Amino acid sequence: MTFIRDAVSPDKTYQVVAVEKTEPPAGMKGGSWYKYIIALEDHAIVGNRRGTLKQVTEYANECAENLSSRVARGTSTWVSRRKR
Repeated sequence: MTFIRDAVSPDKTYQVVAVEKTEPPAGMKGGSWYKYIIALEDHAIVGNRRGTLKQVTEYANECAENLSSRVARGTSTWVSRRKR
């Protein structure tokens, strides 16, 4: 995917920029919820996850690593893996 390589330099990586306690999403009850933000330059991904601060931080770091490796390879999960 050329446009992904052009849009983001492969030497840059996604980073977890924040993990903070938040209210449960609508319709969800109980538990500790955290909002996490993963960013690269002007691109940000915001998510919510239930768990401890440590669990959510570890999850967000894994997501950031996975996103960074996809950008470096120039692949996307939205692209078919089989050749046509």
